[in-house]
Amino acid sequence: MSERNLLVLARRDHTEAMRVAAGLTIFGHRVSLVFMTGPVAETPGNAANAELLELAGIEPQTTVAAMADDLPLLDAAGLAAAITAADAVLSL
Repeated sequence: MSERNLLVLARRDHTEAMRVAAGLTIFGHRVSLVFMTGPVAETPGNAANAELLELAGIEPQTTVAAMADDLPLLDAAGLAAAITAADAVLSL
């Protein structure tokens, strides 16, 4: 299997999107994650998944202005560029 550039959009379920993104790195893919729709809830599950992202080398980005102090903020053009650059986009 060849390396692919995958983009995970965390739209409906941030927790599941983090888990899926970290898991996709097992196959040797380059994975990006973008949080959308609202801030990520501060829960034990999300904290654990954030650690998985760190171990997997995934540095999330966001389209949520309220998260801009913690993560790089993508505007519409930046999000469009990330989608265009991806070989596949998963929306969770």
